[in-house]
Order: sequence, then C-alpha cells, then structure tokens
Amino acid sequence: IQSYTKAWKWQVAYSFFLYRGLVSGQIQYSVVEESEPGSLVGNVAQDLGLNLADIYKRRLHLGSEGSRRHFALNQANGVLSVKERIDRESLCGSKVKCILPVEIVSENPLKLFHLEIEILDINDNSPSFSISNYILKVTELLATAGVRFPLEIAQDSDVGMNSIKQYKINTNPFFSLSVKTRKDGTLIPELVLEKALDREEKEEHKLILTALDGGEPPRSGSCQITVMVLDINDNPPVFDRPNYKVQLLENAKLNTILITLNATDLDEGPNGEIEYYFDSHTSDSTKQLFNLNSKTGEISIKGPVDFEQANFHELSVHAKDKGIPKLEGHCLIYVEIEDENDNPPEIILSSVAKDVSENVHIETEVAFLSVKDKDSGKNGEVKVMISPDLPFKIKPLNNHFSVVTDGLLDREKISHYTIQLIATDLGSPSLQTQTTLTLNVSDINDNPPVFLQTQYNAFIRENNEPGSLLCTVSATDADEGVNAELLYSIIERQIEGSSVSSFVYINPQNGNLYAQRAFDYEHIQVFQVTVRVEDSGFPKLFTNVTVSVFVQDTNDNYPKLLHPDHSSELVSSEKVPKYASPGYLVAKLSAVDLDSGHNAWLLFGLLKDTDTSLFDVSPNTGEIRTLRNLQDTDDKDLHLVILISDHGDPPLLTTVTIYVSIVETVEEQILKSNNFITSSKPTSDLTLYLIISLVAISLVSLITFIILLVKCLK
Repeated sequence: IQSYTKAWKWQVAYSFFLYRGLVSGQIQYSVVEESEPGSLVGNVAQDLGLNLADIYKRRLHLGSEGSRRHFALNQANGVLSVKERIDRESLCGSKVKCILPVEIVSENPLKLFHLEIEILDINDNSPSFSISNYILKVTELLATAGVRFPLEIAQDSDVGMNSIKQYKINTNPFFSLSVKTRKDGTLIPELVLEKALDREEKEEHKLILTALDGGEPPRSGSCQITVMVLDINDNPPVFDRPNYKVQLLENAKLNTILITLNATDLDEGPNGEIEYYFDSHTSDSTKQLFNLNSKTGEISIKGPVDFEQANFHELSVHAKDKGIPKLEGHCLIYVEIEDENDNPPEIILSSVAKDVSENVHIETEVAFLSVKDKDSGKNGEVKVMISPDLPFKIKPLNNHFSVVTDGLLDREKISHYTIQLIATDLGSPSLQTQTTLTLNVSDINDNPPVFLQTQYNAFIRENNEPGSLLCTVSATDADEGVNAELLYSIIERQIEGSSVSSFVYINPQNGNLYAQRAFDYEHIQVFQVTVRVEDSGFPKLFTNVTVSVFVQDTNDNYPKLLHPDHSSELVSSEKVPKYASPGYLVAKLSAVDLDSGHNAWLLFGLLKDTDTSLFDVSPNTGEIRTLRNLQDTDDKDLHLVILISDHGDPPLLTTVTIYVSIVETVEEQILKSNNFITSSKPTSDLTLYLIISLVAISLVSLITFIILLVKCLK
C-alpha cells in the first residue's frame, strides 16, 4: 500500500508536468487518470499566444458537451483544469491510448481550436482470475512430456505497462509454464508437462499461477491450479485444423451458419462421442453474438453483428469426449467482419455565431462543424454540401468544416437565413443526414434616412398665433434599432436679416414644424426652411429637405384715401359751378389697400348725401358726378359721405366726407375750371400710376407664387 501511494503521488506530480506540442494544428496535453478536480491540464491561452487582454476579448470557452463534462476552462486566465475525476478504464476500456478530443471556441473573430488530451493510465487495478481454483484433469501415462494445457487467463483493466506482462508458477518437477502472445497482445498461459504422470505415485498436484502487471511497483493476482491424475482414456478429440478463418458481412441474418467444425476421436463408445463448447478464452460479448451447437459443431449467428462495434472476433472451441476422464481438443476460429454501409453520417455543430454583421468580409466563418461516420473505407468517407443560392459555402478544415460567407450580406434585404447542411457518405447506396443552421444578420448604419416627400409646402394665414403647426415632415430609415432612431432639426440660415430659428422651430422627435412668431403678409409672403433628419447610428447619416412656407393674406388693412388730399382728417372740400351740366366731375377719389387679392379690391359708394338726387359715385373709379342740372332751390352748401370698402371677409370700411359748395359767378366757375384743369391732370396721373403699380405688384406676386408652386410639385 505504501508503494502504491508513492506511485500515485509520483503520477499526480507527473500530470502537472504534462507534455504539449502543436502537431498538425492541434495542441496536445496529457493528464493522469483519477487526478483531483482542479488539477492543471495546461494553459490554453498561453499556448494559443493570447495575452490577458486577448483572453477577455476572445471569450474563450469549451465547445462540445463532452469537453465541458470532464474539463473546466478559466475564462479569466485561459487555464484548462480537471473538472471531475476521470476513470480511464470506464472511458476507453482496454485501448492502448485514451485520447479525449477537446474543442476550444474563441470569439471576435469566431475560431475553433482542437486539443487532444491523453488520459494516462495509473496502476490502480490488480490482475484477477475469474476462478480461484482451476482444476485440470490429466490421464496418467498417456500425457507425455511436452503436452500443453491452456490455463485460465487473468484480467487487468489497466493498459500499457500497467497491463498483465508476466505469468509464473511455483517450482514443480512435473510442470513448467509457457506463455503465448495473441494478435491483440493478450498473454495466454499454458501448462507444459515435463514428464509423464503416475497416478499411483501421486494422484494430485497443486500449483499457484501468478499474474503480474508491468506497473511500478507491479501488482499481482493468483489462482490455484489443481492437477488431478486420471486413469486412461487415451485418445483426445482432434480437429481438422487447429485454426480457421471466416469472413462475415455485418448485419448478417440471425441463425446464419458461419462454419461447421469437425473433430474426430479414435476411441469407441463414450470415449469417442464428442461435444463442442466455447472455452473461457472466448469473451462473453462474443458468446452473445455466436451460438455453438454442442452436437453438430455448427456455429451460427445469435446476435446483431456490427462492424463498428468490433471488426473481428476470436472464438476458442473445446471438443470433449465422454470418456473417463474426458479428453479434449482445441481450435481457434478467426471471424473477420466486413463493413456494410449501414450508418448515416453524423453532423456535429461545434460552434455557431448567434449573429453576423451585414458588413462582414467574404470568407468570414459563421459556424464550425465536424462529421463522422461509423462505417469504414468509402462507406465512412463523407462530403458536406450546403443549400444552394445562399451567400454561404462549406470550407474544409482538416477533419472539420467551417461555414463561411460567400457573398455580401444586406440585412435590409434578408435579415434571417435558414441554412441546410447535407452530409453524404460515398457508400453504395449512399446515406445522408441533414441539419438546419439558422443565422441572424445584425444591422449596421448603412442607410441614411429618407423623407416621404422630396419637398414640403406649408401654408399659414398671417397674424397667426406663435406655436401654430405649419406642417409635419416625416422620414423613414431602412436600418433598425438605434440606427433607425431619427431626430429632426433645422439648418441655421438668415431670413431677411434674422435667424431662421426666430421664424420656426421643429419638434426633434416627430418632425412637427411650428411658427415661432406671428407672420405679416405685407412684410413677407414666402420663405424656405431646410430641415435635416439624422439617425442615431455611428457614424450618423442624415438627409435634408426644403420646406417652403407660404404666408396667406388676411384682411387686416383698412382702405386708405390718397386723393383728394385730406390732410389729417377724412374731409375734403369741392366747388361746383351753378350752371354745371349733368355728369359734371365733382371729384375723383383715389384709395389703396395694403392687403392683396380680394382684400385689396376696393368699392366706392355714397353713404350719405344732402340731396340724394344730385350726385352719384362710380363704385369702381371713385368719380363723383352730378346727376342733373343745379336748381335755385338746391342748397348752396352740400356734404357727401363716401364709403370705401374692400372685398375681405368681413370687409373693412373707410369713410370720407366731402363738402360741396355751389359757385354762382362766372369768375368762380372759370376759377373752378382752372383749378380743375390744373389739379385734374396730376390727380389723373397719380391715379394711373397707382393702378399701374398695383397691377405690377399683383403680377409679380402671382408669377412668384406660380414659379414656387411648380418647383414644389417637381
């Protein structure tokens, strides 16, 4: 026990020494079985050439479930350690090398690294025999020197140097020990008779058979062999051949005859009657597959024969007679199993990217996978295909594959891919397996916002309330998330010497454009605002649009009298000769309205008159004329109240009072005529100028409005 403890401590210490190297692109470690949880396996980050900053960025983690069951990877320092006690014998059985594949996945970018960890055997199992006392019956005198008797073999779960390496027996003058080696390396002990036995001299010999393994120190197990010397049955059964070789196709039907053995015995009667048996050298698993007819020697298929479980079987058969004592003969049957394409390929997804950015370069890895096929030869060779017409392809990588981009991605066109992976072996007929890989395309800010209109027009009446809504500009962004979150703003500029922000402001969230002040049509009729919309991505993308704001006139200006000159009051004096004929021009009124359109279209009317039958006012020209001849009975001093109104809704009114005096003398009439002549022309000219000016202003305004409207419609 003390020696075993020392060996155990030495092997645990050895597990921390570990060998590692990069062979064919793989890192190799080794660790002793039964190591304590937390025992060091290796520094993966260091062997991959990663520093501490890289470890955090690359987010190293174990890929496969098997890797995570047995080992743990410290994501802070990249150290790989044992997670639970590992029993080599339960994992690999009697295999000489016990290799556990481990996959390490790193992100940013996505990479897959393959490790091989060899589980080193420790000598923790002693050889043991299934029978503690093996009885061998030998007939006296007939067993001559050199006859061999196969013995029970010992079992040891350890492998390599820790497996059984030696058999020995205690010294005896009649027997020696010979050891044969089978193809699989198993040692077969045989007892060799050194000289003939005499039952009368000694009827029983007891020997101790000891099996030793190659551990340091070695472990051992023993059993007792009792050789009983029997009376004569002098001819043992003899097989046609000592060895047979049979080929069998896997999945052969049950009860199929594999071979019929034939042994003969020269004796007669019970001593020559033969029965066939599997001996102890035939494993229990093999006995589950094959049946031996004890009477006929036929070996038939009893259970499912699978090439992938074992590609050959070795049957050891005894033929025993019924004499006393029973004599036996031995033969070996080697059964080679031929592979059949009965296993479809298996696709193993090692790592799949959750999302892939739409701006990744071509040949960017998005998934790692491996395939395996339990069959052999062409039946086990696998090719992998991917769904056609997708921007992805399969790229071989040693015994693994990666799915890489094979074209440009555009999330705005396709945001989600369903990729079909098909693995097909080269058997005949071929077998295939399919699996589905789903992949989301993540957004980048590659689309600027787009306004719903190329230009916006806003109309508002003058004298509006500050804060009145002018219009709403709307934009969309083909991106998503933050890249599609939009903010509206106004590009600063000057309008008639003032900042545009003093005219309007915009809600940055919804694009509502509001008036910042009350507008005056007589001051400004139209102005333009440049609105910008930008997203919240990085870098920010933006688009501008022009909003034309048209100020509409309201009837907010009263008509204003220009002629005759009325000084500060709306009162005027005129003189009419007593002998004036009907239609005589008393006065011509001229007025103007600062509004436009209907709001500036003026009408003249007689509101009040001393004598309603004497004067008339033209509604369009404002001319006051006599309707009849003056009479002596008419008042000499008359007054008229003239109403000037526009066409607004409601109309605005201005009144003017004109005092008319009747002149009786010729001189006064001549004076009146002279006054009229001298004053009529300037007045007439002024009226003409006013009309021309109003028409010109209206035409210019109309043309400007039409040009802007056409431009907006385009």
